[in-house]
Amino acid sequence: MNILILGSGGREHALAWTVAQSPRCEKLYCAPGNGGTAAAYENVALDPMDFKAVGRFCAAQKMDMLIVGPEAPLVGGIADYFAQEEALRHIAVMGPGQTAAQLEGSKRYAKEFMAENGIPTARYRAFEQGQEADALAFLGELAPPYVLKADGLAGGKGVLILPDRAAAEEEVSAMLSGKFGKASHTLVIEEFLAGREFSVFALTDGQHYRLLPAAVDYKRRGEGDTGLNTGGMGALSPVPFMSEALWARVETEIVKPTLAGLQRRELDYRGFLFFGLMEVNGAPYVIEYNVRLGDPEAEVVLPRLEEDLLEACQQAWEGKLPPGPFVEKEDEAATVVAVMEGYPGSYPKGKAITGLSDVTEKDTLLFQAGTRQEADGKTYTAGGRVLALTGLGKTREAALEICYAGARKVCFEGIDYRRDIGGEWRKK
Repeated sequence: MNILILGSGGREHALAWTVAQSPRCEKLYCAPGNGGTAAAYENVALDPMDFKAVGRFCAAQKMDMLIVGPEAPLVGGIADYFAQEEALRHIAVMGPGQTAAQLEGSKRYAKEFMAENGIPTARYRAFEQGQEADALAFLGELAPPYVLKADGLAGGKGVLILPDRAAAEEEVSAMLSGKFGKASHTLVIEEFLAGREFSVFALTDGQHYRLLPAAVDYKRRGEGDTGLNTGGMGALSPVPFMSEALWARVETEIVKPTLAGLQRRELDYRGFLFFGLMEVNGAPYVIEYNVRLGDPEAEVVLPRLEEDLLEACQQAWEGKLPPGPFVEKEDEAATVVAVMEGYPGSYPKGKAITGLSDVTEKDTLLFQAGTRQEADGKTYTAGGRVLALTGLGKTREAALEICYAGARKVCFEGIDYRRDIGGEWRKK
């Protein structure tokens, strides 16, 4: 099979690394990819949002499958575009159609979907521009902290958790006035849920599903879970606090009703479905849906698969997913993300990265994210989250030691990473 993976982050490098291990994989391309995928596979200079250009490449290179990493092309309708084009409709697209992608593309759509299907989630209301007074009144019904969400995609910056009423009121006005552009023309205000976050992933053909290993990630920039929210500073799999009872409730109360809701709405969904969850007193609640794999969760989930992911994706496309969860390795996985100083705010780019060749796969898995490979053969920083280093070990402690050992081998000017990933779960 010839495969094209859309995207340029650590998730896409992890997907490429996983897919390349399949005996079904003949040729693997990444578009636009990063320094890591350039070194191991073949990068193509394509804009993931230029559907016509992506389609022309897929037709010319006789692609059999398109795996969409980031959310924007899915929300923009790339699966529908391929389905409508005669020369492309035979290509297996791993990602939902545009309507189903609104589960991530619109917070309001997702909350209404959950309410319709009896899926546990936080109490909420949605407000449009011109309804600022109603939004402020609803704040008065809630206790702090206050959760404000821009309805549309906002580059990971559209969710705010604010500690006091005055700050929340100020942000309500700013968001409904266009702080995040069209993304916040509709605002969702939610009741805050206090608990422990974790993530569950499914591969589905719209009728059947298979669950992948679950994960927990660390979003706060600073150690001790302080500072700004980020795209993710590290992750663990399996989830340290996952019990058989909690897993059963996730499947019964969330996964199955979600698939049933997709079927009732007759939505085309073939691909990955991400459940961002909160465990509150033993009960799972949905915080958000994503219509693709998470990042950096993919970097701990995919290395734990004991099965051929590419074969499973083909089965999903054909509507022939077998029952049961993916077989997973007994090894635990831990990832730490090396970022550029200043992230998630402003930060420089173009810093040379050294030590990459010192990180060998037999020890630590290295997935590149915000990097680029230049003609001089060197790799340079090109983003805020630069590298994800994953360790696999018989215990969580062993996995953490391995990922941090890898982190200590690489260097670039301004490198930083959290030293406390998994710290609360280390044996005392």
